[in-house]
Amino acid sequence: MNDAPLGLLFSVLAGLIVLSAFFSSSETGMMALNRYRLKHLAKKKHKSAIRASELLSQPDRLIGVILIGNNLVNILATSIATVIAIRLYGDAGIAIATLLLTLVILIFAEVTPKTIAALHPERIAFPASWVLRPLLTLLYPVVWSVNHMSNALARTFGVDPSKHKLDESLHPEELRTVVDEAGDLIPDRHQGMLLNVLDLEGATVEDIMIPRNEVYGLDLNDDIEELMQRIRSSEYTRLPVYQDDINQVVGILHLRNASRFIYGEDKTISHDAIRRFAKTPYFVPEGTPLHTQLLNFQQEKSRMAMVVDEYGEVQGIVTLEDLLEEIVGDFTTNGAADSHDEISKLEDGWHLIEGGASIREINRTLEWELPTDGPKTLNGLAMEYLEAIPDANISFVLEGYRFETVTISNKMIEKARVKRIR
Repeated sequence: MNDAPLGLLFSVLAGLIVLSAFFSSSETGMMALNRYRLKHLAKKKHKSAIRASELLSQPDRLIGVILIGNNLVNILATSIATVIAIRLYGDAGIAIATLLLTLVILIFAEVTPKTIAALHPERIAFPASWVLRPLLTLLYPVVWSVNHMSNALARTFGVDPSKHKLDESLHPEELRTVVDEAGDLIPDRHQGMLLNVLDLEGATVEDIMIPRNEVYGLDLNDDIEELMQRIRSSEYTRLPVYQDDINQVVGILHLRNASRFIYGEDKTISHDAIRRFAKTPYFVPEGTPLHTQLLNFQQEKSRMAMVVDEYGEVQGIVTLEDLLEEIVGDFTTNGAADSHDEISKLEDGWHLIEGGASIREINRTLEWELPTDGPKTLNGLAMEYLEAIPDANISFVLEGYRFETVTISNKMIEKARVKRIR
């Protein structure tokens, strides 16, 4: 090497620096690849993506071959640079070579190529995979030996690489962040729907059910005239039919079936006819997660279920429409809800809210963060905090929200003014 022309040595040195830049950019590019996009491209038979995916399936071998190549190139470059410097500057050339080569490698073989690879991983990693795979085959005995010794050393520190597999799965909160940060890739409305789907796991039918005191149904103890009036004036297509009490539900009457007798004279209709046309009720526990209930509705071919507690007492009803609205938002207009709005905006950030309003609905409508892990309604939340029904209107602060009762009955807080204060 001491007799080689300087021009040849400089050419070889330049080539080695280019190789060093290749290995450095390959390492960063391969590690910076989006694993989910890589899987997507591999499923579409993208050849470069398939090669890159195969290399990344054993990251220890991939990193091993890259580092072996990079270190060999850098050490050889250092030797050649030292020879060149000694021939040009004598013994002082060693220090000069060390300083200059360090700067050259940092700028041209490390920082710049790695920055480019981090910004454009596919452009770097995919072409590099054509070289890395055959190189891995060629250097496999060396790579295997290095990895074997490295893993043995790691075990002395209590880490067994063979038992640690790369976890590429996303947890729900991580998936939520991915959807939330998708930007223009997913329209805002679709983002909201996807996030709502993720929320289904954290909610139960109890959170969205219509409570039993608000259920619109048919009591077979009532006169036929009154029952027919309720059927004809109903805003709902399915009505629970019960005897004495909603706990004694006998079926669900679909108005499509009621059309067979709804236009006749009331005296021609009997309680038995209503009972006969009612379908067998479907019961679900109040703690059923919403994503499970969605599948249950599909399997049962049903759109309404009676919600029961651990004692078998009916707590309310849940419908497929209520569940779908948790995903897509309100898509129907309910006349009863329009005439009796539960949330009214007042001045200075105050809102007048019905005591029976759902905490989840309040949070969704006003973008608040009232606690949802306890009571399900505003009245329940206030009662849990106060531990009693107040004798007169009072004001209190709960979880960063100021409450001022407006209407109180002997059973509940019917209306309250609420304002977010932090």
